[in-house]
Amino acid sequence: MTPRDGSDVPANPWSDLDRPPLAEAGLRRSLVREGGLWSSVEVVPRTGSTNTDLVRRASAGPVAEGTVLVAEEQSAARGRLDRSWSAPPRSGLFFSVLLKPGEHEVPVARWGWLPLLTGVAVATALSSAAGIDTALKWPNDVLLTVDGEERKAGGILLERAGADGVVIGVGLNVSLRADELPVPTAGSLALAGAKVVDREPVLRAVLRSLERWYVEWCAAEGDPGLSRLQESYAAGCATLGRQVRAILPGDRELVGEAVAVDGDGRLVIAPADGPREAVGAGDIVHLRPA
Repeated sequence: MTPRDGSDVPANPWSDLDRPPLAEAGLRRSLVREGGLWSSVEVVPRTGSTNTDLVRRASAGPVAEGTVLVAEEQSAARGRLDRSWSAPPRSGLFFSVLLKPGEHEVPVARWGWLPLLTGVAVATALSSAAGIDTALKWPNDVLLTVDGEERKAGGILLERAGADGVVIGVGLNVSLRADELPVPTAGSLALAGAKVVDREPVLRAVLRSLERWYVEWCAAEGDPGLSRLQESYAAGCATLGRQVRAILPGDRELVGEAVAVDGDGRLVIAPADGPREAVGAGDIVHLRPA
């Protein structure tokens, strides 16, 4: 854990009654069980990044699969492409989990499906626990509809941890208000009219959903077809069928229709004037219809 001095001590967590603190003991009782995936749940008041902390722990020594680290506030959260991200204390869910798919005989070549799997798990959980429809933007954004517009409400980041592990970080805006939005294109469960904005039941639902999808995926040795992951992701992916601009490594751009997610989790783009291309990394922009 990143050390904190006195200047970093958070304010009274009960200062905003609309945003009560998470109850670590209650979360542990409801999620940690014999034979289950989750081995521990820890809630810290503030840290730089739960992903950074958990990667550091896993790289320093043995850490059990299913370790969950939750922060009430993050001061140095990161998204893909090293983008910074911040939100007010207790306004969302900011957590990371350690998984070890290699221990379940999942080939490393299939580990790239884990961010997509997490997106499906989050979308499934929000539908059942918060009564809200979501969509997924390839590869790792969670979208909600606010005032008739598509807004980003969450993101997912995967990092390797040690020789056999991966850390998956999730950031999800829950009670973020309009005057707190970091950018106009952001959203939250509250702004999208979710029936539930209590973070504890939402977190429990997300972690239980992630456990179900991960266990089934591992049982299929990471096969996205046998586990129905590829089918489920495609069904909820807002990128498919859209005109997109892919900003690729080396400052190359590819514009065309996103037509499929292939067996390796790559986005297949069909340009108007060239062959289809499968994109495994890059920044995807949804283009408005002409």
